[in-house]
Amino acid sequence: MFVLVLGTGMQGTQCKVALVGPESCGKTTLAEALAERLRNAGESCALVPEYARAYYAERPYRPTLDDLLAIARGQLAAEAQAAASGARWLLCDSTVLTCLIWSEVAFGTVDPALTALYLPRNYALTLLPLPDIPWTPDPLRTHPDGRATLLMRYRSALHADGSTVREIAGEGLARVDLAWRALRQIQPKLPKI
Repeated sequence: MFVLVLGTGMQGTQCKVALVGPESCGKTTLAEALAERLRNAGESCALVPEYARAYYAERPYRPTLDDLLAIARGQLAAEAQAAASGARWLLCDSTVLTCLIWSEVAFGTVDPALTALYLPRNYALTLLPLPDIPWTPDPLRTHPDGRATLLMRYRSALHADGSTVREIAGEGLARVDLAWRALRQIQPKLPKI
């Protein structure tokens, strides 16, 4: 059971939703499905992809503290660009929180400049997909046996920063339906499932 307390990520008529969580928990698949469902419901939606993928498409995957700071800045720039589109919904596939957690995991420290970039109250809602689906290998995924530990880090960080969080479990359409119900809690005018 959870209590839903809205974040401040509703800017005018724009609603910003974060999707964060451990590796291979279905964030991108869920974000894409929600974007499609929002568009089918007549809502304008911008999907902000995980910037780390574009960043490492141009360089070897050997992360440094400087890389994490650059990725966080790139993620925020992508969010700002999507917001400028005027879309009613912004679905952010990852946030600066991911960089903070990876900095702690990989380096045991977090650059204060990185910490300063994380503004959790900028999101009206954070969806935290659970790693209850099969692991899928990927060149940027390095912790196939660490998803439960990473989930605990996300839960702890989101609780500490007061984020409005909805955990998303299950597979396929059931997972999308659960996330849709969470969106309806912040925007009741969305159609029911």
